[in-house]
Amino acid sequence: MNYIKHLTGFFDRIVQDRSLNPTHISLYIALFQFWNVNRFQNPISITRDEVMRISKICSKATYHKCMRELNEKGYIKYEPSFNPFKGSMVILFNFSEDLKPVQKRVSTTEKNLPVTEQLVNKQRTSSETSTEQALVPSINYINNTNISNDLNLQTPAENFEIKDNFLEKENIKKEKSSAKKEKEFAFTSGATEKPTIQIIKAYFLEQNFLELEAQKFFNYFSSIGWLVGGKTPMVDWQASAQNWMINATKFKSNGQNNQPNRATHLNTTSDKDYSEPL
Repeated sequence: MNYIKHLTGFFDRIVQDRSLNPTHISLYIALFQFWNVNRFQNPISITRDEVMRISKICSKATYHKCMRELNEKGYIKYEPSFNPFKGSMVILFNFSEDLKPVQKRVSTTEKNLPVTEQLVNKQRTSSETSTEQALVPSINYINNTNISNDLNLQTPAENFEIKDNFLEKENIKKEKSSAKKEKEFAFTSGATEKPTIQIIKAYFLEQNFLELEAQKFFNYFSSIGWLVGGKTPMVDWQASAQNWMINATKFKSNGQNNQPNRATHLNTTSDKDYSEPL
């Protein structure tokens, strides 16, 4: 017996039989293994424990139910012994004879041709199928094709317009970046020239201020790199000098007004007797 044809016929039957489930198939394959060991001789003797172990069926009720249904549907013939010391008998049917031979369809044109021409046509078709391969376009190829098709649909004038707009945007970006760099350079380096001590002294003397204040002004801003607030480069040093003079005047007036108060705020006019209780 050809067991390959037998299994093919069995699977053809279970495809059409929707009442079967995987448990039925597992049980039948286990029975087929016993049949194969007995060299396909019917009937075969089986024991429930061995069949359940091979088919991976854990429930006895499921085992007997599937065995009964396979017997009723004509897949096997089951003859239980009902004796624990004697195995049950099972007959498996040969399904290889149920297979129908597949006939090759021949076209009407080939029927009328002689035998030699039919052989030539067969060789030609086999050689064509072997040498030619089906080309499946990839996703990247499809995307590139769509992009190229979109560009080809545009007119030359539209293409030039797109290129001009692109170049114009690039020039605007370059101008903005250069302006930003110049602004940063001016911010870090300082756009104005730093004044000398002689110029500052002359300016303070013109404003009726001592050279000492001019020296203080020059020393302070030289130590912080001529930055206003410690961050921004100084743009107009004369305006900063005016603020310095105003603040110096305020500090001087506050110092003169508070000096007599500081000297006399602890003075008292009456003698206090510290022996009296509070």
